[in-house]
Amino acid sequence: MEQYPSKLLESAVNELSKLPGIGRKSALRMALHLLKKHPEEVEALAGSISMMAKEIKFCSECHCISDEEICHICSNPKRVRDILCVVEDIRDVIAIEKTGQFIGLYHVLGGIISPMEGIAPADLTIESLVTRCGTSQIREIILALPATIEGDTTNYYISKKLDGKGIALTIIARGISFGDDLEYTDEVTLGRSILNRQPYAHSLHP
Repeated sequence: MEQYPSKLLESAVNELSKLPGIGRKSALRMALHLLKKHPEEVEALAGSISMMAKEIKFCSECHCISDEEICHICSNPKRVRDILCVVEDIRDVIAIEKTGQFIGLYHVLGGIISPMEGIAPADLTIESLVTRCGTSQIREIILALPATIEGDTTNYYISKKLDGKGIALTIIARGISFGDDLEYTDEVTLGRSILNRQPYAHSLHP
């Protein structure tokens, strides 16, 4: 166990090391970097994080994070309202928006079905998606989930829940390699994958 010259420094390292992908050495470097900053800069950082944790909301329509009850995408009258793009989380919304190739609305599941990690359909916003499709004039749903076994399982589950509702179900083109997450895909490839989407039923028969 490392020995720190300050209990305050040790406490900061302990908290920073809880962040994903941050080990104790990285946490120590971050803490020491912050010590070199002006106290007002550190307070601004701490304040922004605290405010985010306390005041951030989730859009009541698409479940994306938002500053308001309805996010700026759902409330934008210029968005096409009869096409929904189903994604795993907020990072995918950001990635797709950067392509500039999609002008519809989103539905954020908050994860994907993964029995190994204890994530069941009930833990996601799938029922909310089904309800949304029943109360809105949705004509197409684009499945933009990770190209993984868990992503494919979630796609299949959603397709069964929406079967018979008269909604076209499409899936982004497999320009994205199997096992890749959308957030790590370059903008051009992701944009083309959305534009070249295909009927979901066809993707079940390679």
